[in-house]
Amino acid sequence: MFLKSLIIQNEDRAIRSILFQKGINLIIDETPSKEKTASGNSVGKTTVLRLIDYCLDGSGENIYVDPEFKTTNHKIEDFLKENNIIITLNLIEDINDEYSRKIEIRRNFLKHKEKIQTINGESYTNTNFSQELKRLIFKTESSHPTFKQLKSKNIRDEKNKLVNTLRVLAPNVVTDAVYEALHLFWFGIDVDLSKDKLVRDKNLEEKIQTRLRKDNNLPQIKQSLVIINKRIDKLNEAKDKFNVNDDYEADLDQLNIIIENINMLSSELSRLELRRELIDESKSNLEKDFANIDPSQIAYMYKKAKALVPEIQKTFEDTLNFYNGMIEKKLIFITEELPSLNTGIHNKRKELKTLLKQEKILKETLKKSGAIEDLQSIIEELNSFYEKKGNLEEQKRIWEKSTKSLNRIRERLTAINDDISAKDNLIQKKIQEFNVFFSDISSRLDGEYSLLSAENPDGVYKFTIGNIEGNPGTGGKKSQMASFDLAYIKFADEFDIPCLHFILQDQIENVHSNQITNLLNEIVDEVNCQYVLPVLRDKLPKDIDIESFEILSLSETEKLFKIS
Repeated sequence: MFLKSLIIQNEDRAIRSILFQKGINLIIDETPSKEKTASGNSVGKTTVLRLIDYCLDGSGENIYVDPEFKTTNHKIEDFLKENNIIITLNLIEDINDEYSRKIEIRRNFLKHKEKIQTINGESYTNTNFSQELKRLIFKTESSHPTFKQLKSKNIRDEKNKLVNTLRVLAPNVVTDAVYEALHLFWFGIDVDLSKDKLVRDKNLEEKIQTRLRKDNNLPQIKQSLVIINKRIDKLNEAKDKFNVNDDYEADLDQLNIIIENINMLSSELSRLELRRELIDESKSNLEKDFANIDPSQIAYMYKKAKALVPEIQKTFEDTLNFYNGMIEKKLIFITEELPSLNTGIHNKRKELKTLLKQEKILKETLKKSGAIEDLQSIIEELNSFYEKKGNLEEQKRIWEKSTKSLNRIRERLTAINDDISAKDNLIQKKIQEFNVFFSDISSRLDGEYSLLSAENPDGVYKFTIGNIEGNPGTGGKKSQMASFDLAYIKFADEFDIPCLHFILQDQIENVHSNQITNLLNEIVDEVNCQYVLPVLRDKLPKDIDIESFEILSLSETEKLFKIS
């Protein structure tokens, strides 16, 4: 799919209508760089990318909240919400054919009944919205990789996507299994998408067994049960020599059942509390990472740095907020199960309290029944051993259940990994075919032959990029991304893999002027795509025909939303 237009409007008038073209699409910031004192998003050139991302199921928060330092632009936020600003993104399957299939996406920034979130005029919930976009654009109804994951490399507007060519998802919260599924999907290779959940379940079961092993291992539990069962048999033989009434026997049987249920419930409660403890432990470790530095202590350092480097725009507080914001996201991710665990623990404790009360009543009843002293002693010892037996049997049940679950998970993972490994020849062949495009574009763009490779050392394919000359610098990294993204579209078209035919790339200024000239004047024109770049006019090489590429011009007096 290609970009056709982006319309910004409130309920009764259009504020902006941006038309996209094939090839280079420049969003020009006319402000001279020497006069810029705010961050690079002061006129809204990067915001265009984020509005497109928002229509493609983005959160939209980064439109008015700095993604790096978490500072909020309340003027923009209020403008979007109080004026009910609606963003309409029109996509078209073939930019050269006006009559080809189209997709119209509309979203506003309000919630609940006032929320607008439609595709081709039909409203969708958050989950269905993403799934429908994936179905229409990538022509698949599988749940993973998600639509947000698939679109990530096409919209390079935030830090992790501007420094990583391949690992473009949220940092620190995505497993290698997720990246494996995403990268293989890029190359048209289907894999079992349950692998990531299996890996997470495996890690949890292994942690549970580590904790269980601190009390008892399974062989020890089994040996203890043998001894306890023999002792119970002897005590029962001794008890049977006494003649007791039916009521006493019935109460005793009921007591044993209650004790067994108490043991089972206690073990279930312990398992839930252990699970919560593991999460709380991870939570506590993360919370310790929160920076509690007093900004005033290093204000002097920043003052001196400002004197040496006047263009420093971010304060220490901004940096601190960014760091803590990253930790906050990880906290939300790992603690999402806590509410259901707390509810389960509360309910189990309530049930246990009821059973303990019943146990106490029955013990008092049996004590008052007038049994002779020797029998009472046997009964008490028998109850004690039944309690130990119940506790050990429940530990044994948890061990066996965990072991069975772990074996099942490992078998399933082995089967999935074997299935993926069996496709190694296909994977390597696809990468080889991709590298024909990748190395060609990269060598012409920056003189380096970049190559993609994939290896499977531990059951998970890991994709990496290298080149003959070694690791690229900052500008080289940007040109590497451009080479990769353009090569991927050529590869996808060659092998009929559905993809987004547009690339949104921020901070192109870091690329050397010769590479920018080569990219804009020659290479992009060879690819069936759109390359959308927000850029300062005076950062572009002089030999670029800006007017032919320009789709939008912004400045301090003509900002994107037309508000001062």
